[in-house]
Amino acid sequence: MSKRNNGFIEGAVAGFASLLRETLENEIIAARPGFLQRSDPRMKCLGIALLIATAMLAHSLTPLAALYLICLSLAVSSQISLVFFLKRTLPFIPLFSLFIAAPAIFSGVTPGAAVAGFSLFGSKLVITRQGIDAASLLLFRVTVSVSLAALLILTTRHHILLKTLRIFRVPQLFVMTMGMSYRYILLLIDIVQNTFLGIKSRVGFVTSSRAGRRIAAVNMASLWLRSYRLHSQVYDAMLSRGYTGEPVVRQEFRARAADYLLVAAACGAMIGTLWCNRYFH
Repeated sequence: MSKRNNGFIEGAVAGFASLLRETLENEIIAARPGFLQRSDPRMKCLGIALLIATAMLAHSLTPLAALYLICLSLAVSSQISLVFFLKRTLPFIPLFSLFIAAPAIFSGVTPGAAVAGFSLFGSKLVITRQGIDAASLLLFRVTVSVSLAALLILTTRHHILLKTLRIFRVPQLFVMTMGMSYRYILLLIDIVQNTFLGIKSRVGFVTSSRAGRRIAAVNMASLWLRSYRLHSQVYDAMLSRGYTGEPVVRQEFRARAADYLLVAAACGAMIGTLWCNRYFH
């Protein structure tokens, strides 16, 4: 394995460390005294769920643009930088929706008035106005929904969010799996990073691909064995401390007038969107 390949592995490990730092940064944001951070978690989840449902029901770009402005306003009022928020949401949206939205612009999927056409491998492809409208609507729906979900995660501590999900009758097995996975993934990232640093401090860079494969195989086997032992120890430790599968928090959930106003505004946005769907196309 060359220095170049070794640098690639080092970059991957650095990516894991960056993920860990971003997770810790999310906890810092959730602890800020912003609008959504101070909101009752039950009302906040209900309000954002209603806004996401409203985005799914919208049949035109106007209500979706209004919902996105509401999302950005909530982010600012929650002491989240717009630059940070846009970096956390926008880069992933095109990758997610590109392969779904792109075929919709062609006449074979969405017939309509032709806007442009070209030939590809002997086949003529025609882009329609109705197809562009359908693809734009899908892209905006995904943008609004992902942004609202990210806003909920950024402004709510992980254990409080799990407790709120149980209040809304989300199955215990699903919530318990989420909680265990969240904690175990962070621990696994830390183990991988420490293992790589240990190898680098003792070996430096690997001089051949054969030696690199041998080191990687040995450490993969060691990591699997450590993980197998560790998950049993972690679970036994949790049971010894009274863990029953239900998330427990010390914080008391108390709704304020602003929380009810948030839910009422979300209901108003849904009613307004349904009205726009009926009278505007």
